Amino acid sequence: MISVHKPRMHAVPVHPIAAAAVTAAAAQAPPMAAITNGHGAAKNQPYGSLYEACVAMRDKVDAFLAEEPTAPLLRRAQEQVRISVQVVEEALERYRPEEISISYNGGKDCLVMLIVLLACYARRYSPPKPMTGANLQNGATKLPPFPETLHSVYIVSADPFAEVDDFVETSSAMYHLDVARFTLPMKKGLEVFKAQNPSVRAIFVGTRRTDPHGEKLKHFDPTDAGWPDFMRIHPVIDWHYTEIWAVSHFHIWMG
Repeated sequence: MISVHKPRMHAVPVHPIAAAAVTAAAAQAPPMAAITNGHGAAKNQPYGSLYEACVAMRDKVDAFLAEEPTAPLLRRAQEQVRISVQVVEEALERYRPEEISISYNGGKDCLVMLIVLLACYARRYSPPKPMTGANLQNGATKLPPFPETLHSVYIVSADPFAEVDDFVETSSAMYHLDVARFTLPMKKGLEVFKAQNPSVRAIFVGTRRTDPHGEKLKHFDPTDAGWPDFMRIHPVIDWHYTEIWAVSHFHIWMG
């Protein structure tokens, strides 16, 4: 099976150390407009393309990793990002873009996973504009062509919050996700998704160790017998709650 937890809608106070971890970025943050679902603030308009979204997330990840780790939490969160980057990079070695999807329900765990995934896309694939002969002669490395889309699957919970649906819709548009939305039980929804997208072989899932069915998961796990055949990829499986908050709030402060 694939474990997907429902995004929490109640207000949760920011851990004081997590807040301290993003203070430096907050001091330089531009004005921002609020968005719903308790995710704080973010940019108003979608990025111009998937490529632009990926480059922006790459820059955010690089900025986060470049922060001086003045607090233990920031140091741990940076190490978690590095591990997640390694997991995503291994997945991109194994699978082509058309074979990859992300399970995206708008929760903070999924948002952090998406940020890392998009950042890795920007590093791995070449810009949409073809490289010129002069660029190649100057020693530039020829990278695989940039993907046109990023598959995403959203299995709507039995009692969804309207705010969650709204946030999934707006954030998916912002990051140019190609979302397949199913109001079906998890297994049936994935069966339909597989039938509609037979090329997809791997799904990134934002499950953490403390989530239901998460205690025995590894970074790469095939689905259980009787379920649609996917490789489940868990880049944030060993992250802790405060580390998720540190990274997601850094993302918010950076706009």
